[in-house]
Amino acid sequence: MAGFPSKDDLNICFAHVAYNFEPTFENRKSGISHFQVNRKENLVERLGEADVLVVSGFWSNDLLEKTDRLKFIQSIGAGVDQFPRDELKKRGIRLASASGVNKNAVSEHAMAHVLAFSRHIHTGRDNQRRHHWRSMISDLSKRENELAGKTMVIVGVGSIGSRVAKLAKAFDMRVLGTKRNTVQYEGPVDEIHTPDRLSDLLPQADYVVLTCPLTPETEKIIDGKGFAAMKESAYLINVARGGCVDEPALLEAVRSGAIAGAGIDHFWDDPLPEDSPFWDIENVLITPHTGGETRKYEENLIDILLENLERLWRGEDELLNGVV
Repeated sequence: MAGFPSKDDLNICFAHVAYNFEPTFENRKSGISHFQVNRKENLVERLGEADVLVVSGFWSNDLLEKTDRLKFIQSIGAGVDQFPRDELKKRGIRLASASGVNKNAVSEHAMAHVLAFSRHIHTGRDNQRRHHWRSMISDLSKRENELAGKTMVIVGVGSIGSRVAKLAKAFDMRVLGTKRNTVQYEGPVDEIHTPDRLSDLLPQADYVVLTCPLTPETEKIIDGKGFAAMKESAYLINVARGGCVDEPALLEAVRSGAIAGAGIDHFWDDPLPEDSPFWDIENVLITPHTGGETRKYEENLIDILLENLERLWRGEDELLNGVV
């Protein structure tokens, strides 16, 4: 990239409220100058010192008026909708997402929800807190289950969805998936279909797992009609964005028994309001948008960052997960 600072002249700003990038980066012994801010106001004050910004939630477009030095933004997350691509291109600022940074974490989180519902881990914990030893169950429809032979439908078979499929296949599940481009897909699913076939797949599902990005095409991709198409014994697992699900329709579905339950990692409102009715529904498992959280997140992100810096120093046009 023309005009990109050399390694000796580069300065990186890590900006996040919780992730501790600075000590992790120091352990790499790269020799690259860097600093970290944990508050938005500190980012505003110090952005002018940075050639590279590693950021996600702190970003706002007015930050561009605080710097004439910035050359590259490495998003901390897979999503980049918050960044003004046209304006960045106009200013000569490159942008890359962190797609794949948490594929192991999110796929394992999705399977954790599936296993929790199958083995009744959620009600077991509730009973533990009540000091209640549940007796054996005669009603087969209410007893713990096995995953072998069950069908999982994965909406959005990208890097995360493919790994969910791999894990599900290890449990001898049948896996169906949707993907916009199915021509060259060689992943572990048993059948791959275009998204317009989803309505045909939902009635077959014991577990519907959302791993798709939030786009105009996937907004409310599971709505009232979708829940009506699912079996009453089926579960929805959403480790994608909350906007991929019609929340009022979901609330009605879990309350009425139209589906057996739902594991939700992200809602329309994040954090979920204290007065939300979802908190008190027994057949809903809530995790606070932690599907991508692991102790390896900082390491994984820095791997992507360093690879992109090397490409920029070599003058390559194509970045890892490059957007601008």
